Amino acid sequence: MVISKLHRLLIAAFVISLMAVACSTSKGDYITIEGEALGTFVQVKCNTTRTTADIEERIASIDQEMKASMSIFNSESLISAINTNQSNRLDEHLIYNIELAERFYTLSDGAYDITVKPLTDAWGFGRDASVAEPNIDSLLEFVGYDRIAVVDNKLIKEDSRTQIDLNSIAKGYTVDVVAEELESLGIVDYIVNIGGEIRCRGRNAQGKKWSIGIETPYDGNMSMDSIEKIVEIEGGALATSGNYRRFYLNDEGEKIVHTIDPRTGYSVTSSLLSATVVAPTCAEADAAATMFMALGSEGGAVELAQRCEATYGWKYYFIFADGDNYHIECSEEFK
Repeated sequence: MVISKLHRLLIAAFVISLMAVACSTSKGDYITIEGEALGTFVQVKCNTTRTTADIEERIASIDQEMKASMSIFNSESLISAINTNQSNRLDEHLIYNIELAERFYTLSDGAYDITVKPLTDAWGFGRDASVAEPNIDSLLEFVGYDRIAVVDNKLIKEDSRTQIDLNSIAKGYTVDVVAEELESLGIVDYIVNIGGEIRCRGRNAQGKKWSIGIETPYDGNMSMDSIEKIVEIEGGALATSGNYRRFYLNDEGEKIVHTIDPRTGYSVTSSLLSATVVAPTCAEADAAATMFMALGSEGGAVELAQRCEATYGWKYYFIFADGDNYHIECSEEFK
């Protein structure tokens, strides 16, 4: 599954139009906000009569609320209190995401699992990282979505050692919250980008669809300087997951990636380099992209993506390693 995702890759999808259009205010009512949220970058562009300061303040407020609820990197957050058994109380954000995560756990036959935190920590990708090869069998005893339940706004654990990590969905969810805040103000032309997770609606300042770039996935790519594909969207969300930023080599020279399969306890080995998903909400796109990476090339990612497209309307764009080159599997409209 899944992964530490708050730092999750900032992969791919960054907004070309935000860079190209940032200096253009041809209509005089498009504003651009750039800053930080959830420990990564945030970029918002929207058509509004509101001031930049007003929108910035609203985004900052949402950022603080999300960190206080779902950040495993904040020792005082609600999720941290739950993971350390200081509380079992859930707020609306945790309930929504925990319940949504069940869909992806079921779809993937357990490859996507928000209880993976002890494994990602043990492999060196979490807040309490060790980077020493863990005792997998002992950890698997309390990993598994079927070991938790939401009852009366509380999280019930079968084993007190079970911990949850929403980094594979929380960033996308936060994008949705910001987008819905903009819509509540009557804004119908906007794009929200938090760490590469994106949701947009309407048109840009030139009256065109929003253009979003999907990165070329090469190891260690941190500069977002190589684009594999540009897609145009006027409504919905896009998220990308991949393993080419967050990995390390162990003492034997083996590549350990941050996507951990909670069914085996080990790093996922796959020729699938990145998975991009377009869906109605960014929470869905975020979790789905992670789910497909967890399944990988051997776990039926393409077959499941095709079923999800037929059932939910999600679109997919997968980049696979093919020797020294890449090959693509994607929805027809991306071809």
